[in-house]
Amino acid sequence: MSMSDPIADMLTRIRNAQMAEKSIVQMPSSNLIKSIAQVLKDEGYVNDFSIQQVGNKKTIEISLKYYAGSPVIEKIQRVSKPGLRIYKPSNDLPNILNGLGVAIISTSRGVMTDRNARVAGVGGEVLCVVT
Repeated sequence: MSMSDPIADMLTRIRNAQMAEKSIVQMPSSNLIKSIAQVLKDEGYVNDFSIQQVGNKKTIEISLKYYAGSPVIEKIQRVSKPGLRIYKPSNDLPNILNGLGVAIISTSRGVMTDRNARVAGVGGEVLCVVT
């Protein structure tokens, strides 16, 4: 059966793994999931990620990051949903905790943070918010 919202599934798996204090979490892989994981890695929210081939299906394994026993990702929340897409122009992108958090944006130039999208002058779909 196909999944209706793989991004929400990814974020829920990360939240659940952190509540259970797991060091790694696995999920089905796609190009969008890989791009989100790359942004999380670049921003320092996760240690690393790798893609494994299991049979004819690809899975992504994300290594979670902890500091002083608590997860680095304090809150990760889906913004744009399949039933209600949220698009913002570059001058109206959300500023999360005055720059301490990150909004992940899907733009015509790829998946990037809200800061990078503002610098590039592109808007797009606000996928999720990470603090």
